[in-house]
Amino acid sequence: MGANIGDNLFSIFNSMTEYMIDAGQRSVLYWDIMRRRGNQYLEHMAKNIPDVLKFDYELLINGRSLPEPVNYGLLKILPPKGVAIDNRKRPFVVIDPRAGHGPGIAGFKADSEIGVALSEGYPCYFIGFTPMPEPNQTIEAVIRGEAHFLAHVNELHPKADGKPVVIGNCQAGWAVMLLAATRPELCGPIIVAGAPLSYWEGVHGQNPMRYTGGMMGGSWMAALLSDLGHGNFDGAWLVQNFEGLNPANTLWKKQYNLYSRIDTEAKRYLEFECWWGDHVFLSAAEIQYIVDNLFLGNKLSGSEIVTSDNISVDLRKISSPIVCFCSKGDDITPPQQALGWILDLYQSVDDIYASNQTIVYCVHEHTGHLGIFVSSNVARKEYFEFASNIDLIDCLPPGLYEAVIEKINYDTVNPDLVTGNYISRFEKRTLDDIHSLGCNTLEDNRCFATVKRLSDVNYGLYRIMVQPMVRAMTTEENAKLMRRLHPLRLGYELLSDHNPMMKPLEWAAKWVSEHRQPVKPDNHFLQWQTLYSDLLATSLNIFRDWRDMMTEQMFFGIYSQDWLQALMGLRASDAPPRKHPGHDPVHLAFIEQRKKEILAGMDKGGPREALIRGFIYVRIPEGACDERGFEMIRRIRAEHHDNHLSEFKKTCREQFFMILLDARRAVEAIPQLLVGREEAGQKFFEIIRKVATAPGPLGKEADMRLAEIKALFIPVRPEQDEK
Repeated sequence: MGANIGDNLFSIFNSMTEYMIDAGQRSVLYWDIMRRRGNQYLEHMAKNIPDVLKFDYELLINGRSLPEPVNYGLLKILPPKGVAIDNRKRPFVVIDPRAGHGPGIAGFKADSEIGVALSEGYPCYFIGFTPMPEPNQTIEAVIRGEAHFLAHVNELHPKADGKPVVIGNCQAGWAVMLLAATRPELCGPIIVAGAPLSYWEGVHGQNPMRYTGGMMGGSWMAALLSDLGHGNFDGAWLVQNFEGLNPANTLWKKQYNLYSRIDTEAKRYLEFECWWGDHVFLSAAEIQYIVDNLFLGNKLSGSEIVTSDNISVDLRKISSPIVCFCSKGDDITPPQQALGWILDLYQSVDDIYASNQTIVYCVHEHTGHLGIFVSSNVARKEYFEFASNIDLIDCLPPGLYEAVIEKINYDTVNPDLVTGNYISRFEKRTLDDIHSLGCNTLEDNRCFATVKRLSDVNYGLYRIMVQPMVRAMTTEENAKLMRRLHPLRLGYELLSDHNPMMKPLEWAAKWVSEHRQPVKPDNHFLQWQTLYSDLLATSLNIFRDWRDMMTEQMFFGIYSQDWLQALMGLRASDAPPRKHPGHDPVHLAFIEQRKKEILAGMDKGGPREALIRGFIYVRIPEGACDERGFEMIRRIRAEHHDNHLSEFKKTCREQFFMILLDARRAVEAIPQLLVGREEAGQKFFEIIRKVATAPGPLGKEADMRLAEIKALFIPVRPEQDEK
């Protein structure tokens, strides 16, 4: 028995010794990676134009040379060796977010938005920026600069299949929407990823970031930080707000993940930190515009923004298809904020039809905010599907759709018509589907409206009573020192070779790497380490949940007070503080005129119009468009050398509206479109059947419609009746 106890004690001692050696070695390697991270930060910031793009590029236009200079530039992405670009395809233009970090995250690895576009043979362009804005740079100047870039891309590709696909990530998403609403002729399909367009929206118990402005008393704090920055706002403050949302990850999990996987995680960690530590700046005018008009004012989704040249920014003027990609795991831009603008602008799907708009949304189940832009899995699935089906999206009839992406299975029908490993289907939705994701009550909106008005009051008082004194005391030297001492920057610089105490780690890490003794996974002390890490992360998560709960209760406890709302000019008897934008009489008159023109053209056209009309009529009951059906159309068009996608799109929309306005009359007019080509009726019907059934067997109603269409394309002759 004594021998067994001795053996157990010896085994425990061995396990502890092995663990202590491993833990010590991991500690040395960990701190050396922190040193390398600091050196990487200093090298990166020393560049004239720091970015993390992994693709070669050519600068086409420097925004500083424009009549209204901006710190943006248009880059042409050069394809990697072995990648062929088809200049007949529409170009992709990717715009990175300028929300605290530097440019390049959309292309910092092969599996990225830029990488996927290049792999599919699309010409690709990138709109990036330098760290410091031009003096007194405005958001409107940036929008006009980006419009200039897009116009140039259009000029470079006059024979492309369509106008450029524009991808806007996060902050760049709402900027793209502003651009497309004021210059709709420049854009093809728009993909806005993780872009908060309706800032007040959210769900109780979640989305605490929307309360930040109210808890700070409005936008005066942004003005103060800009004044302390001598006219520029430090994006590091935005990054710090982001990190504060998840203290478990910021304070422990991210660093522990590196420490616990020190032998394999260093490369990925350093690549990401190169971007994460690259903090850029906005001008005072830019951040004030963003906070007042978007974060607190929520004016974009309600068509309340009017530009300095007196142009109303109405998202209903966007003529291109809009793809909104968001995630339930995103605590920066939850689905409610990414999609709430649809509820603000439209009271029914009929309103979307009237605006001739196509809106597609895709909701990821779990990826976080950064995962929307940087996740390889998201790039290989969602962005690949968007890229490979962008022509289908461009040709979708007006309406609201959800993109449903499913993996190919053994029983998938017609897998040869599918590109990649997933099938994309665009299913019709109504506004009720957006409502089901969660939205504000009238009382919630009244609280946020109170914040908006209080912010205006506090900002006005700040400008009169405090701002002159702050500006008088601030110099550029003070601002530079404040930036350098920011905690997020200081952490990089202190743990670099600028600190002489870090230098010996280089030699120590080299020696440890040569004598590395990793512990076995079944070591009890290693398992206790993992347990401790999980307990610590859980404790921080509990603190986060308590903090967020208290913040939410305080927010509504303060701003739901009747006296405060009355003081801010809001009364319970007033109309809802968040109104739908009014209808434009000129636009309504245009719609009525277009209806008359469409109805008058029911019997005009030929076999092309008859085919498209028949296909649309059959598929409408299915409530979805499938990439297999469009691929069949693509192949048939290629056989007939019909490569005019814009004309095809125009015809699809016209035929859809004909069926929408008067389906019976539209169908009965099909024989008139086949006059002189009756002998080809069998051939034409086979095309419709192949396209309609490409996704699989039709439902009962669609099958009946297919039989109805068959009778119109292949009418029964009298002699056949006699037989």
